[in-house]
Amino acid sequence: MDKLSSALAGGSGIFFIHVRFLGRFLAVLLLLLLLAGCRTREQKAPGANRPSGAVSEAGGSRAGVEPGRVSGPEPEERRLPGGFGLQLMIEGLEEPVYVTHAGDGSGRLFIVERRGKVRMFARGRLAEEPFADLSSLITHRGAEQGLLGMAFSPLYPEEPFVFFSYTARDGSSVLARFRVDPGDPGRVEPASREELLRVPQPYSNHNGGHIAFGPDGYLYFGLGDGGSAGDPQGNAQNPGLLLGKILRLDVSEEGRDKPEANRAQSREEEGREEKGYRLPPDNPFAGRPGWRPEIWALGLRNPWRFSFDRVTGDLYIADVGQDSREEINFEPAGSPGGRNYGWNAWEGTLRYRTDVKPGTPVTFPVAEYATRQEGCSVTGGYVYRGRRIPVLWGIYIFGDFCSGRIWGLRRTGGAWKMGRLLDTEARISSFGEDEEGELYVVDYGGRVLSFVPGDVPVPEELR
Repeated sequence: MDKLSSALAGGSGIFFIHVRFLGRFLAVLLLLLLLAGCRTREQKAPGANRPSGAVSEAGGSRAGVEPGRVSGPEPEERRLPGGFGLQLMIEGLEEPVYVTHAGDGSGRLFIVERRGKVRMFARGRLAEEPFADLSSLITHRGAEQGLLGMAFSPLYPEEPFVFFSYTARDGSSVLARFRVDPGDPGRVEPASREELLRVPQPYSNHNGGHIAFGPDGYLYFGLGDGGSAGDPQGNAQNPGLLLGKILRLDVSEEGRDKPEANRAQSREEEGREEKGYRLPPDNPFAGRPGWRPEIWALGLRNPWRFSFDRVTGDLYIADVGQDSREEINFEPAGSPGGRNYGWNAWEGTLRYRTDVKPGTPVTFPVAEYATRQEGCSVTGGYVYRGRRIPVLWGIYIFGDFCSGRIWGLRRTGGAWKMGRLLDTEARISSFGEDEEGELYVVDYGGRVLSFVPGDVPVPEELR
């Protein structure tokens, strides 16, 4: 291409390209583009070319980057002087709880508001009309109810779907799919809603609600233990219920085209009702009597944001504590799933109820902090994989909703090290990534802040 450009720019300025040559050139170019498109779809197909149990997420809610394929700064570059800061990027929002992107190269950001709307930020401005408005479908009477999660199809825009999790008007947790308007990528079609799963909630709190795709193409859905206090119904350790779990579902178009006999079925008391998802064949409890086959992990109180490192595929889960411990759980890429994170027998590394006997071995958190001393409600984040701030590369960044405190977590030589990064005035309801792996903080007070280079130093233990 450089040679062709040089040739066209040189000589007398009068050029002639033979029509036959041009036709052949365009035909070859078209063939190469078609082949590239086929390869892209093949790499993102559910379950294709992945080790058993390996999960990852690119850009927060999109599976588009294979583990290990993102390059970062060299180790010596991470040691150079420098720091970070937070910069106001978006304001004027109403109770925002999440920010994500479509993964379509547009650079757009989508901000989820708890009361039911999704706002779109593009070209430096917040669109006046919402991308989606689910207000008529949800209840937000309880502080932990509302529109809680959002994820674009990993094949978007080829498969023009976006998924939402929300609290329905009857208090149930719902997973639903919508189609993006083919004539206007800035809005969803309200009439296209398809409910995929509905899980009854006995109380108004501990809804969980985060959803995210991995490069295996499967959707991961976090649900709290059902609420009240202390998990009085024992839901988190009950293998026959979906509460207090992370689920793993095949919601792809490919999965939906499979024979009806292979489609997932609900097991609610009112009978068996066909659902709009299939069960990944390697889910850890598939085929085990008494266990819901959708379960990927159990023993969670209220998982408020989880994420997959877009380079390694490792899974990080933030679980909100009861009275004593806020915790970060870790699951390495390649894990077959099925981990039990202990609640309500354990709260972090502290015994909570000695009369509860977990049915499977407990996996303890890799980091925790004291509830009521450092904050009151952990908010999970992401491993930083952007390019703007080399000193943060590889650090898992998370915070607390009440204190506004932000921490970093890094594993070095088999040991986990946690350090405080920054104290803020934000009510941190979420973190988010854009397509390039840059990080954002969602302030429940109505703002989105961006991580930028600055003068806040990174603690030595995290460098």
